[in-house]
Amino acid sequence: MLHQSSGQWRLGLMLALVTAACWATLPVALKLSLNAMDAYTLTWFRFSFAAVVMLAWLGLRGELAPLRQLPTRHRLWLLAATVLLIGNYVGYVLGVQYTSPGNAQLLIQLAPLLMALGGVWIFKERFVWGQWLGLVVIVVGLALFFREQVIGAALTTARYTLGSSMVLAAAFSWAAYALIQKQLLLRLRSPQILTGIYCLSAILLFPLAKPQQLLALDGLHWSLLLYCSINTLVAYGAFAEALAHWQASRVSTVLATTPLLCLGAVAATHALWPAQIAPEHVGWLGLFGALLVVAGSALSSLLGQSPRPKP
Repeated sequence: MLHQSSGQWRLGLMLALVTAACWATLPVALKLSLNAMDAYTLTWFRFSFAAVVMLAWLGLRGELAPLRQLPTRHRLWLLAATVLLIGNYVGYVLGVQYTSPGNAQLLIQLAPLLMALGGVWIFKERFVWGQWLGLVVIVVGLALFFREQVIGAALTTARYTLGSSMVLAAAFSWAAYALIQKQLLLRLRSPQILTGIYCLSAILLFPLAKPQQLLALDGLHWSLLLYCSINTLVAYGAFAEALAHWQASRVSTVLATTPLLCLGAVAATHALWPAQIAPEHVGWLGLFGALLVVAGSALSSLLGQSPRPKP
């Protein structure tokens, strides 16, 4: 039996836009937060915040028992997923630190397609021609964007390459995490998996974190830190609800616009606080590359859907 959306497309559209807005503004908030704390402390706090919220929510619903009863084999899978998600979070934050929010958000678009390729390899899923076409378009778009950034000397080549490599590693790490989560869904629901991962991540990152940095934060940076922490919970909650009310292909197409929204968020932030964040140096070639990435993501979503069986 296949899931059918509720048909409330306006609600689904609004929720998809909320998700896109969260994901588009997160790199900007991360970039500004890094002015007052290091990447490990920032990521540790985000995981700790999410762990407390999810533990309280599942505890009130009486849904923590499956986590405690998890067999050893699946606990090891949960630990592996945790390490990979930590790699994704830390790699992405470091990538934002060394490059720019727009570049990081553009490169991370590879993560869902890498997950799809992993599904073909591991789970023997079918990768249709539309997804291959979308992948080619995304790679061409990224190459054009990357080429303009380097030639335009928006950032030093070594720094730009290092940051971009970190974001690409974060994309691979997320894809591997997502494939493990898919396997864990045989034993746990998604909120239970995320709760376990958040708790383990907070514990594993604590030795690298410097909680004393939190005491030195001013009101602005506390607001940014809380926004970064709440962002993931809101984004994934809105994303899940959007899928309940609208077709997955339509939701994914809206989310494909996230890199362009991120470039807009950077421009708006620079206009308001020019000393806090540098503008994105995107010319016509880079903008065309960004549009190709968005188009490739949309193609993979729309043309990668299996045809609905006839009644």
